[in-house]
Amino acid sequence: MSSSFTAVKPEYNTAPWLEVLARYHSPSLGKSIWQIVNSIVPYLALWVLAYFSLKVSYWLTLVLAIPMAGFLIRIFIIFHDCVHDSFFKSRLANDTLGIVTGILTYTPYYQWKKNHKIHHDSAGDLGRRGVGDIWTLTSAEYLAFPPWKRLAYRLYRNPLVMFVLGPLYVVLISNRLAGRAAGRKERFSIYLTNLALLGLLVGVGVSIGFKSFLLVQLPVYLIGFAAGFWLFYVQHQFEGVYWEEHQEWDFISSAMKGSSFYKLPKILRWFTGRIGYHHIHHLCPRIPNYYLAKCYSEHPMFQEIKPITLTASFKSLSFRLWDQESNRLVGFSHLRKLRKSKAVAGQV
Repeated sequence: MSSSFTAVKPEYNTAPWLEVLARYHSPSLGKSIWQIVNSIVPYLALWVLAYFSLKVSYWLTLVLAIPMAGFLIRIFIIFHDCVHDSFFKSRLANDTLGIVTGILTYTPYYQWKKNHKIHHDSAGDLGRRGVGDIWTLTSAEYLAFPPWKRLAYRLYRNPLVMFVLGPLYVVLISNRLAGRAAGRKERFSIYLTNLALLGLLVGVGVSIGFKSFLLVQLPVYLIGFAAGFWLFYVQHQFEGVYWEEHQEWDFISSAMKGSSFYKLPKILRWFTGRIGYHHIHHLCPRIPNYYLAKCYSEHPMFQEIKPITLTASFKSLSFRLWDQESNRLVGFSHLRKLRKSKAVAGQV
């Protein structure tokens, strides 16, 4: 973690931060095992119940898909902790469980681990966008695009595309293919996950029927991944978020100002593995998810971050671009003001 603190501003005294965060590094084997039990076991039990509900009413199946999606998110949080080597003390244990939970969440472990590390190392850095984050253009970049690229960006930023079609694309296509930048370990992860999913699909499909499998699984993944994408979106697309040019960017500002404190209702905090304490997570990814709330409640320095409530978070849907003149996220309507300015008018 120390390497992450190389780019910091003088306003931060890092020593107290390091001392405080170090108290929560060590995972609890009991808590980790219990989280596996209370996440994966209910998910599998509900899956069986949802299958039998097909004979009663598909509406009942769809109702059961909601808590199943919640447990799927909890499984992804376990996967996410394994990526950060924070769920167990043993790296082998983290990697093994990460691969297994990656199969359950259709996500290749090592590939996602590589991209997610880039995200943590560059969140809020205008000079290092494009890997493991939400595609975010500046107003000037958008206006400099040809019409077809502007349309592509608008489609990408459409909620239907981002939270419905986007998750389907990631699960069915993006996570199944190895790009040119993928190394041997990442390719192995993708191929292993694909092979395991194929075996799972064939095994379950032959046992209960492919139609039954899709009727149960598809709504769970649509709801779960849409909610997951929303969580990730709100964590870094909110009013007052931190973005900075590369030469001015620093790690602690990115964590504390560029990652939200998403204050969800208690039941949603549980299902989301307390990932709403995202400013603490970005400051120290080695803290297991079940210690984030404890770290927050015991240290006032983390409580200084203004929380975003569930209701207030929907305002994030209006944010589309980063405006470098006003240093804030803006909507497409803001472009009309830019077009009227002489500086921008000469470039359009």
